Amino acid sequence: MFPFALLLSPLHMELSNFQSLAYFYPELILSGFLVLLFLVDLIPGSRAVLGPRSEIPRSNGDLPDRPYHGRRTANNSSLLAGLTLVGLGLALLSVVRMFPTEGYWLFHKMVAVDNFALFFKVIFALSTFLIVVISLRSREIIPVEQGEYYSLLLAITLAMMLFASATNLLMVYMALEMVSVISYVLSGYLKTTRKSSEAALKYCIYGGVASGVMIYGISLIYGLTGTLSFTEVQAALAQQDRPQALAVSVAVILMLAGFGYKIASVPFHMWAPDVYEGAPTPITAFFSIGPKAAGFAAMIRFFYEALSLPSSEHPGTWTALSHLEWPMLMAIISAVTMTLGNLVALVQNNLKRLLAYSSIAHVGYILMGFSVLTNEGIRAMLFYLVVYLIMNLGAFLVVIYVSNQLGSEEISGYTGLAWRMPYLACAMGVFLFSLTGIPPLAGFVGKFFLFAAVIEEKLYWLAVIGLLNSVVSLYYYARIIKAMFLDEATERTQVPRQPLYDGLIGVLMALTVLFGVYWSPLFRWADHSLSFLR
Repeated sequence: MFPFALLLSPLHMELSNFQSLAYFYPELILSGFLVLLFLVDLIPGSRAVLGPRSEIPRSNGDLPDRPYHGRRTANNSSLLAGLTLVGLGLALLSVVRMFPTEGYWLFHKMVAVDNFALFFKVIFALSTFLIVVISLRSREIIPVEQGEYYSLLLAITLAMMLFASATNLLMVYMALEMVSVISYVLSGYLKTTRKSSEAALKYCIYGGVASGVMIYGISLIYGLTGTLSFTEVQAALAQQDRPQALAVSVAVILMLAGFGYKIASVPFHMWAPDVYEGAPTPITAFFSIGPKAAGFAAMIRFFYEALSLPSSEHPGTWTALSHLEWPMLMAIISAVTMTLGNLVALVQNNLKRLLAYSSIAHVGYILMGFSVLTNEGIRAMLFYLVVYLIMNLGAFLVVIYVSNQLGSEEISGYTGLAWRMPYLACAMGVFLFSLTGIPPLAGFVGKFFLFAAVIEEKLYWLAVIGLLNSVVSLYYYARIIKAMFLDEATERTQVPRQPLYDGLIGVLMALTVLFGVYWSPLFRWADHSLSFLR
C-alpha cells in the first residue's frame, strides 16, 4: 500500500492536497521522467552527430530514400527510449498497485481516482509503452530528434491520465487542450515531409474550432448551474424545470463538439484521414488508440456523472436529466459514424488512410454502448476499447513493418505478401478478421457485447445498422487479404526479418486469439472498473 494510506477516507471522499499525492503517483512519475528527459537531452555528451539523413541506416541496413540537405544531430536513442520505457513501466506498475480502489476525489474535486480512471490509465501507459518500442525500429522515427519525440509521448500520456480522471469542466478543458496541442506537434513531426506538415496544420485548425465551440458550451453550463463540478452540475440540473432544457441541450451539443473531435466521430472527423496519412505511422497508431480512449473516458464520466441519474426502478440503468434526449442523439451519431467510415473506406487505396476511416467506423460501434444508458453498455465499451487496442495496433505494426522493408503503404504494395513475408501476411489476416468481427477472434466477442447491450434496450434499428456495416467492412478488409494471398507476386524473394517486430506481432496476435476464446478475465476487469456508476 502507498504511504499516507491511514489518512485516506471512504468512497469518493474529498482529500486534501497533501493526501491527494498518495494517489497521484502515476502522474508524478511521468512528470519526473519528463523533466529527466529534458535534462539528459541538454547534456553535451548525450548527443551523437550524424550525417545527412541519407547516411542514417534503416533498420534493415539500407539507406533511406528521402534526401536531407546538411548535417544534423540526433539523440542517443537507446538512452532516451530506455528512460521513457522505465518511466512508463513505473507509472504502469503504480496504477496496477492501486487497483482496485474505493475511489477518492483529489485536489478539491478537480480529479478522481477510481477503478474507472485506473482502467484507462493502464490503457494509456501500455499503449504509449508499445509505441515507444515500435518507434525503436521505425524508419520514420530514426532520423528525427528523439529527445523531443519521447518527451512529447510522456507529456501526452500525462495529459490523457488527467483527461480520464477529470471531474471538473475546467480540468476537462485543460487536459483536452494539453492532449490536443501535443498531438498537433506529433502529427507534424516529420517536418521535411509535406504531408506531415499539412496534417499538422489541418489538425490544428479543426482542433482550434472544436476547442472554441466546447469552451462556449462549458460557459453555458456554468451560467445555467453556477458550477463546473460534475456532481454539482448534476444536482443543479436535477432541480431545473423543463423550460431550461433547451438551453442545456444547446450546451450539451456544443460540448459534444469537443468530445467528438477527440474521438473522431461524425461530423467532427474531418481531420482524421489526413492526419493519419501524414503523421509518422507509429504516431498514427497511437492516435487511433490513446487520445481516442481518453476522449471516451472523459465523455463517459461527464455524461453519466453530470447529465444522468441512476434509475431507482431498474438498477444498472440511467435516466437523462432535464428532459435531454442525448442518448437518442448519440445513437444517431453512432449509426452515421460507422456508416460513413465504412463507405468511404471502400474506395481507399492507401492502407493508412483506409485504417483511418476504419477507425472512424469503429468509433461508431463503440458509441452503440454509450447510447443505451446502461452499465452493460459501458462495460461493453471498455471491453471493446482494450480489444481494439490490441488488434488495431497489430494491424498498424504490420503496416510499419512492410513500410520499413518494402517502402510501400499502398494496398498494391501488399500483392503477394504471403510469398515474401508469410508470417506478416498471416498476422495481418488475423488482425483484419478480428476488426471485422469474425469468430473466434477478440473483435467478435467485443462486438457481441456491444450488440447485446443495444438489443437488450430494444434499439433494434441500431443493431441492424451495425450488423450491415460489419458486412461492408468485410469487403475492404478482404481486398487486403486478397492482395496478400491470392494476387500473383511479382517478386518472391524473402525479405529480412526484424526480430523485435516479429515478437511484438506474435504477442498481439496471440492476445487477439486468446480473448476470442477466453475473454472472462478482461470482462471482469471491465466490470470492476464501473465502480463510479454504482
